[in-house]
Amino acid sequence: MQNRLCEMFGIEFPIFAFTHCRDVAAAVSRAGGMGVLGALAFSPDQLELELKWIDEHVDGKPYGVDVVIPVKSADRDMGLSDEKSLAETLQGMITDEHWDFVHKILADHGVPDDASVAMGSGDGSPLDQGVLGWTELTGAPLIDIALAHPIKLLASALGPPPPEAIERAHAQGVKVAALIGRTQQAVRDAQTGVDIIIAQGYEAGGHTGDVASMVLIPDVVDAVAPTPVLAAGGVGTGRQMAAAMALGADGVWTGSVWLTVAESDMSPPIMEKLLAAGSSDTVRSRSMTGKPARQLRTAWTEAWDSPDSPGALPMPLQFILHSYAMRRAAPYELADFQGMPVGQVVSRMNRVRTTKEVVLDLVEEFVDTTERMHTANVISSA
Repeated sequence: MQNRLCEMFGIEFPIFAFTHCRDVAAAVSRAGGMGVLGALAFSPDQLELELKWIDEHVDGKPYGVDVVIPVKSADRDMGLSDEKSLAETLQGMITDEHWDFVHKILADHGVPDDASVAMGSGDGSPLDQGVLGWTELTGAPLIDIALAHPIKLLASALGPPPPEAIERAHAQGVKVAALIGRTQQAVRDAQTGVDIIIAQGYEAGGHTGDVASMVLIPDVVDAVAPTPVLAAGGVGTGRQMAAAMALGADGVWTGSVWLTVAESDMSPPIMEKLLAAGSSDTVRSRSMTGKPARQLRTAWTEAWDSPDSPGALPMPLQFILHSYAMRRAAPYELADFQGMPVGQVVSRMNRVRTTKEVVLDLVEEFVDTTERMHTANVISSA
């Protein structure tokens, strides 16, 4: 399976695995692919600990880090430069109508009002307040931490990393990738110096555009050639990987399939829900982050997509509401509230396997598929 991406990174298989779990990231890299740790939910101190652990458990294999700094972010637009006041400022932008709607959703599902539950429950940092790493103020430090470790790839969702981060990465020999959902975004990102374009189709979990992978991948491949393209969205088996590469991709960017591996840190209720879910049990909704993101369908997504909804707020304001509501609901273990980002490929995720088994299954089915297609072509041309 050697190709230019395998040669670029010194990996056996062009399988890139996005995951928030360090154990999974390290296991994928050890199995011959490239694990990419999602940094979004970590504070700088926490990310430092996670990457140090990976450094010690990856057996010298290459790995990457994924950050999320939107091209447009609230703090940049408002000129905020003080992280301490960031969460307070953003919370002040949320209307009473939206807070009232959140409280109504909770009450409708038996969660009593509790004024003692503050927005944050820890150190009062933006992370604690539900802002996460998708503002410039909270995301930039994560890039600093990532580039202080021997990573081989810096990936960014919702647009390319800032130009200075791309320059720093290249100076350290680190390749840069960016996720896109439209061909115009791919062209823009390639022009900024991004080394790899990740074409993520409508089927994907998390933030995704509205163009399906079958159409998006070849359009992007043609538009940015000779820049390498990874296919994302709907890839969880070797047959799907073969289809993606037949469309011109140099490899695959996978995410959902790693949620149900044995090394995953998923809670048992969520794991059970994922294993039982079909493709139609996912929905593309703004209810979690403010941007369209595919996730399990829950009481929360249904409420925000109902006629009574005041409409989701922009990123990162909507996630502040979401974080607050999930914290309030957590003690009651409401099954219909429990969800998370996942793609339509969840329909294929119906049993727990080890990370290594998933990698080898992907490779074996890919080889079988391509050999079968080759045999069919030889017979038809005879």
